[in-house]
Amino acid sequence: MATFSDAVRERSDDELVALLRARPDLASPSPSTLRSLAARASSRTSVERALVHADTPTLQVLEAVLALEGELPAVGPDDVAAAVGAQDPDAAAAVRGLLAAVAEQALVWDAGEAGQPDLRPAPGLGEVLGPYPAGLGPRRDPGSPAPDLTGLDSAVAALPPGAREVLDALAWGPPAGVVPPDGTAARRAVDALVDAGLLQRAEARTVVLPRDVGLALRDGRTHRDPALAPPAPRSARTVREDTADAESASAALEAVRLVDVLVTAWEENPPPVLRAGGLGVRDVRRAAQTLDVDEATAAAVVELAAAAGLVADDGDAPASYVPTTVADAWDEADDADRWAMLAVAWAASRRTPWLAGTRDEKGATRAPLSADLHRAWVPRLRGQVLAALAGMPGLAPSTGDVLADLAWRTPRAVPPEPAVEGLLREAALLGITGAGSLAAPGRALLPVVTGEPTADGGAAAALAGALRAVLPAEVDEVLLQGDLTGIVPGRPSRALASLIGRTADVESRGGATTVRFSAASVTRALDLGASADDLLDELGRRSPVPVPQPLEYLVRDTARRHEALRVGTASSYVRAADPAVLAGLAEDPRLASLGLVRLAPTVLATAVPAAELQAALRSRGLLAALEGPDGRPLGRLRRPPRIDRGPGRGARSAYAVASAPVSDDGRRALVERLRVADGGGTRSPFSSTAAGADAARATVGDGAAHAILPPPTAVDRLARTGAVDGVAGDTLALLREAVRDGEHVWLELVDAHGRPARRRVRPLRLEAGRLRALDTSRGAELTVAVHRIASVEPDEGG
Repeated sequence: MATFSDAVRERSDDELVALLRARPDLASPSPSTLRSLAARASSRTSVERALVHADTPTLQVLEAVLALEGELPAVGPDDVAAAVGAQDPDAAAAVRGLLAAVAEQALVWDAGEAGQPDLRPAPGLGEVLGPYPAGLGPRRDPGSPAPDLTGLDSAVAALPPGAREVLDALAWGPPAGVVPPDGTAARRAVDALVDAGLLQRAEARTVVLPRDVGLALRDGRTHRDPALAPPAPRSARTVREDTADAESASAALEAVRLVDVLVTAWEENPPPVLRAGGLGVRDVRRAAQTLDVDEATAAAVVELAAAAGLVADDGDAPASYVPTTVADAWDEADDADRWAMLAVAWAASRRTPWLAGTRDEKGATRAPLSADLHRAWVPRLRGQVLAALAGMPGLAPSTGDVLADLAWRTPRAVPPEPAVEGLLREAALLGITGAGSLAAPGRALLPVVTGEPTADGGAAAALAGALRAVLPAEVDEVLLQGDLTGIVPGRPSRALASLIGRTADVESRGGATTVRFSAASVTRALDLGASADDLLDELGRRSPVPVPQPLEYLVRDTARRHEALRVGTASSYVRAADPAVLAGLAEDPRLASLGLVRLAPTVLATAVPAAELQAALRSRGLLAALEGPDGRPLGRLRRPPRIDRGPGRGARSAYAVASAPVSDDGRRALVERLRVADGGGTRSPFSSTAAGADAARATVGDGAAHAILPPPTAVDRLARTGAVDGVAGDTLALLREAVRDGEHVWLELVDAHGRPARRRVRPLRLEAGRLRALDTSRGAELTVAVHRIASVEPDEGG
């Protein structure tokens, strides 16, 4: 009789490679033989891993195969399609496709002959799916007489009142119920159903509906309806495609701006790293004020900048978060390329910014950039969320709609609602969605985020192109107003944005940007070395109207005051053309901490740095320009050097780098070694190599796998003895085969005191880590924990 292990061994090399691709845990660590591979594929742990990401229709198909086993002479694809209710040709074809997929994953195998399929569940599948697949009860007890189910309705009609109601209550599950009290009408109905064989007693106070009766009550169906498509959203809004794209473009530009502002701010004032790692509460609040956003958004921007490698822990003592050399490339990139850098980094990020500010199990606050926010499952969930959005084109679904879709996609691993909400907020912040609907840039990111995201240039270029296609046209002019404001009627060009950033403050953003000029904003430009004439000339060239007189007065007056004082380093000094300007400064108690020394009527010197001297003078209302040794304006002090460190580098980095995926070449090499090991000797149906289980270790690198195989002498010796010694996966597989085939085996058991005992038994049932077996020589059953089984050998005498 064919077994699951035989079915695995008979697979072609391509089929084995496909199995290892679909279930990568089977190759880590490398199995020693194909029999070991089959044992691992049927283990509870591996089956659970295979099912955790299975969608609802896949689980329905598996439940149907499991429920129909033993109820039909042979289970074929048409039987499964009929059982799940796939009546039309398209639905039946979809079921056949699902069956092919689960067969490729070795969750179902075919025990039939060519042209006569007999689908069976993989060993261990029933243990994972539970005792009541699809809500159906257990198989009828062996030896229990089966009632004639062809006339079920008439048979039930002849029973006491309430019998039909009892059956209807149990028909679609759960199939077990509590026995009613004695003397009641319900109890009489239950007793009659038990006597008729339509119910069976499970325990003293419990009855269960046998599987054959449940199928008859359901007209042969295992499920009410096939769930071949995700549920339709219930509360989604309709969003036009052009609206979604426009909102997406606006959000993408804003995300780029926020990250740029953060990098600039941290370059000038790097925040410290907490002793335990991460960004402190005060610095989160300061970042929120700098960005003019709430703290949750600030945390998301901080995490995004770190994920893109733009900022990192400098590793000094004390440590600070500073820009990296990646920020140099950022400075040179345009908006679309900058956004692509952020999008690719977000796709691969394993971070959970939405948890920032919450408390962990010990009551401590989780900080942005700390290791507490690292979760390995985030990339997979991000891909599932975007796939769900892609399945609702033209709609802006609610969080509940997305959760319902995810519950259909992974019913055994439904994500927590806060995680879905957090990812949707991040998608909106980054411009992946627009007005709540997946936009064109988001669709371009979908292949990256649902696969294995990498920061390769091809992906970044495609994403940048997708954003450029929806960005509004650039404008290169600002409409200057007489009230010291200006209006940029669209998306400013890079040159115009630079001018505005140096000379004005933004008051509002939207379809147009409103800016305001002030003495402080003009001073910024003067600090960078510009003169009044330079500023007025550049503003005049960017404005379709002449520079208004109030703005010209502001620029020239600020420049005059700005040039009245010059600051240098001596450590630093301050000089003025007019001695009266410096009068009293050295004696001013508010400047006593500077230690000013008069070098000349027009020169004062101090030991503090020039930047500190300039700031102190400005706090007194005195504008002072920085100058170099030659007396020319220096602008702001030279920025500190950026560190050469991106994500995943540095002493306290919380950004883990995923290991390279195993290639098909590596899988094929492993299959070849398993073929060689499997042909090392003639094995009995219950033999297994213990030495090989731990001897083969595969490491994949650069597309090649390497393993150490047990020496042929060891393989031959184990093949001759046919013993399983300490290999739990193989032990379970061999015991399952013995249960299925009704074969006897020899067990070596170890009691609680470590004493060995040898017993010849016929295994009856293996579940929940325990073996129930019949000791025929003693005429008694025994139940033993699997971990107390030291070895298993076939009974050569039968």
